[in-house]
Amino acid sequence: MTLALDAAAQDLLFREARTANTFTDEPVTDEQVQAIYDLVKFGPTAMNAQPLRVVLVRTPEARERLVNLMSDGNKEKTSSAPLVAILAVDNEFHEELPTQFPHFPGAKDMLSDRAGREPMAAMNAALQAGYFIIGVRAAGLAAGPMAGYDAAGIDKEFFGDGEHTVLAVVNIGKPGENAWFPRGPRLAYDEVVTTV
Repeated sequence: MTLALDAAAQDLLFREARTANTFTDEPVTDEQVQAIYDLVKFGPTAMNAQPLRVVLVRTPEARERLVNLMSDGNKEKTSSAPLVAILAVDNEFHEELPTQFPHFPGAKDMLSDRAGREPMAAMNAALQAGYFIIGVRAAGLAAGPMAGYDAAGIDKEFFGDGEHTVLAVVNIGKPGENAWFPRGPRLAYDEVVTTV
């Protein structure tokens, strides 16, 4: 066996997991989201940086504000998903490095220039977002990550501090009727992997 995960876990996390476009009305609890976070927070990042921030959109008022900022093709599924999470980059993540990366005391100062640290923030938050989606799947839920939205509008409406940048909006819940588009093709190993 070349993988440590059994076939059922492989299916749950990857082979059978799909981006859901419809959901049942079964709620997603705070306890489920905390369990997801408590699992995926251990995913590796550069310098143990943790720039991902998650805003759970639960109230009808907040949901309406978000739906108004989604592209037309994403409005209906965002309005009907049991839970929507806004995943954002905290561009001031370096402030936490003294406690999160204590064996390198100069890490925070090395990243004092925002323009220089934004690529690192974006890369690490993207890694964390990927872990978050896998965590949603590990909880037996489906995730519907999207990029079709007014990014500047979401940044202003939900953060407004100039320190956060939206990375993705993710609908979360149990998949509903006709939740899936046909599975898209994937590149073969030889098309992606080279050895030097």
